[in-house]
Amino acid sequence: MGPADVEAVWRIESARIVAALTRFTGDFGLAEDAAQEAVAEALVSWPLAPPANPAGWLMATARRRAIDAIRRRTALQDRYALLAADVAVAGSGVDEDVDPDRIDDDVLALMFVSCHPVLSREAQVALTLRVVGGLSSEEIARAFLVPVPTVQARITRGKKTIAAAGVPFELPPAAERRERLGGVLSVLYVIFTEGSTATSGERLLRPDVAYEAIRLVRTLAALQPDEPEVHGLLALCELTAARFPARTGPDGSPVLLEDQDRRRWDFSAIRRGLAALAKASTRGLGPYGLQAAIAATHASAPSVEETDWDRIVVLYEALGRVAPSPVVELNRAVAVAMASGPAQALAIVDELAASDRLPGSHLVPTVRGELLARLGRRPEARAELELAARLCTNQRERSVLLRKAARLS
Repeated sequence: MGPADVEAVWRIESARIVAALTRFTGDFGLAEDAAQEAVAEALVSWPLAPPANPAGWLMATARRRAIDAIRRRTALQDRYALLAADVAVAGSGVDEDVDPDRIDDDVLALMFVSCHPVLSREAQVALTLRVVGGLSSEEIARAFLVPVPTVQARITRGKKTIAAAGVPFELPPAAERRERLGGVLSVLYVIFTEGSTATSGERLLRPDVAYEAIRLVRTLAALQPDEPEVHGLLALCELTAARFPARTGPDGSPVLLEDQDRRRWDFSAIRRGLAALAKASTRGLGPYGLQAAIAATHASAPSVEETDWDRIVVLYEALGRVAPSPVVELNRAVAVAMASGPAQALAIVDELAASDRLPGSHLVPTVRGELLARLGRRPEARAELELAARLCTNQRERSVLLRKAARLS
């Protein structure tokens, strides 16, 4: 077994291993460190002697590493004795308790710890990808185009913050679980959106990041099957990812919605998304469910012209009431332009521009430039699109904006 095999097992089992170790030791940081040491040992030993039960080997080795660390802490001898009694199979290299098909509350608790509100958003994202997703610091750094030491520092600070704040490894009480669940969902949404439209760099899409987010949301949906918004986020991710194959050309350049070959959409993902949306609809759609319903309207339309834009406008209006934001207003303006014409939409965008609710963003001048072009106000449209290009940090999107501006010369 080589490094790729170790990585594959780790990606699948990491959350359960770190979660179990955290429950046994009561120390999130120690658990994560011990698990990483087990992976490092696997990279050396597995090519020489492949284990019959790779997941059990990792769990047992990580437990031994954790016990070694606790043994070195003289003040924790009592806890060590308790743990040592629990690890009856530590010497065999196999953990009979490991069930590869079991997803238990430990993993859910791990998600809540990684997304705890005492952490910064950057630390929440890094810890979630590291300890729940099993990504390395290098993979996280590539995903978000930041230096590896920055990611490592976020993870280290995050673990120290959790320890200093005395965050317990347990599920939040029922009274606050739904509120805290919203924080978990928002972290997973941030990860997915970075994969579906990269904020910077040369690539429009980072599918590996987006698909990792979907994997995590699927896990959460299995753990929280009665929470509609979990299914709403899963539906949104599936329906958005379904368009990935048609969103870029052979050279990686963006392909706009009206120009996409819809035959290239992933119809299996659309079916999964619609099934998740049906589950999300059981008690009325929340913010993620409403966004998923918008994505479903696009997914069911044979073309841009035949899209039910009136329905999309209504859905954005509903979204604006339950989760108001300038981005929602901007998207509503785009839908209004398609349903009722650019003049009515421009009034919405002008109000957004006047209030400066998206300072420094390229989105407002992008939409404003499109609307002005449709109204025949070409010099103004070109100026807006050039401004949008200057503000845009994704090189692929910037090139599209500059081409549009050049056509208006």
